[in-house]
Amino acid sequence: MAKKKYTEMTKEELLALKDTLKVAYKKMQARGLELNMSRGKPCVDQLDLSMGMMDSLNSSSDLLCEDGTDCRNYGVLDGIPEAKELIGDMMEVPYDHLFLYGNSSLNVMYDTVSRSMTHGVMGSTPWCKLDKVKWICIVPGYDRHFAITEYFGIESISVPMLKTGPDMDMIEKLVASDESIKGVWCVPKYSNPTGNSYSDETVRRFARLKPAAKDFRIYWDNAYTVHHLYDHDQDHLIEILAECKRAGNPDLVYKFASTSKVSFPGSGIAALATSLNNLEDIQKQVAVQTIGHDKVNQLRHVRFFGNIHGLVEHMRKHADILRPKFEAVEEILEKELAGTGIASWTSPKGGYFISYDTLPGCAKKVVSRCAKAGVVMTPAGATFPGGKDPQDTNIRIAPSFPPINDLKTAAELLALSTKLVTVEHLLENMEGSEPAAETKTKK
Repeated sequence: MAKKKYTEMTKEELLALKDTLKVAYKKMQARGLELNMSRGKPCVDQLDLSMGMMDSLNSSSDLLCEDGTDCRNYGVLDGIPEAKELIGDMMEVPYDHLFLYGNSSLNVMYDTVSRSMTHGVMGSTPWCKLDKVKWICIVPGYDRHFAITEYFGIESISVPMLKTGPDMDMIEKLVASDESIKGVWCVPKYSNPTGNSYSDETVRRFARLKPAAKDFRIYWDNAYTVHHLYDHDQDHLIEILAECKRAGNPDLVYKFASTSKVSFPGSGIAALATSLNNLEDIQKQVAVQTIGHDKVNQLRHVRFFGNIHGLVEHMRKHADILRPKFEAVEEILEKELAGTGIASWTSPKGGYFISYDTLPGCAKKVVSRCAKAGVVMTPAGATFPGGKDPQDTNIRIAPSFPPINDLKTAAELLALSTKLVTVEHLLENMEGSEPAAETKTKK
């Protein structure tokens, strides 16, 4: 039997439903839950997949690179050759356009913004000397990206995320007309939090941007480049560096990635790929900052994975752990909310998140309801600059960390809290105003 849309219910129907939902919610509270699905952390089973890496090197191991470099000593600023080959294949970029760092790509992004603030980009005026610096933030998006530019006092300009990627009409107009706009945050594949991937047209339009600022750069964080959930149903991206070169804009993009959710999040390899001109500019800072990053860790990764084929096979094991979790959440949301018109959610083919939208004005209360019943969610609004979702609709679901039974319970509570909050919201707004517009539920 089809569910009746909440926005079509009478006041009497809503009041009766509210009483039923409050009883169910009190029962959930009585269970004394203590669950956390606030961040996209790999679970213990995923971390265990990489434990063999701890045995790939020992005190008897040959720690020489293929070119004879001793990984125990100083040197090799941009990364050992075999690690550059492995990470280059993962990122789909040429060996000589790649620079390897430490364990955190977020740290590389921070450094890249910081360097631009203090020393400029390829000879341009340092941003700290400018009256105004602005940045495009695609929303909903990654809170830690927004936090970096906000930390430096850069003004955020929100651009909505569509199924095909960001609204490129808006981005093209903005960057062409405003010289103070210096960058854009992108998670192009299995985006955080929607799980959407950019279409071929979107990538090509990015590569053909005509920014007013010569020091404008696309910050292309391909964090989920090999993080598929399915073997045969995967999203694929046009490679942005090659497309920029084709478009005559070789210096337009910084491409970031890491093995944080491939091997160990705290002990992976981060990388930046970009044009040779950009790399020359970047090396001036890095050569002062360090004599070289952790080459032993780079070698450890190479010895463990062997090559890109070993890494891809490793990611299939990750998918086998994550896929049932994503499917369990989507199955419960579909069962509890489909046809009600009170929530929508994405069904990604990879990455680490599901984007969940309530009716306008309900997201914060839904998260609060979940917390009062023992389930911690990512704060509502976190996916927008400054933590402020103007419509108060978006919640990021992170299914990776909890055990699957706990995850199912959390999804049930999320659905229940959404129902209860929505009924209360509709009743509050019934007198003197129209009910909030419904959203479309989708699989």
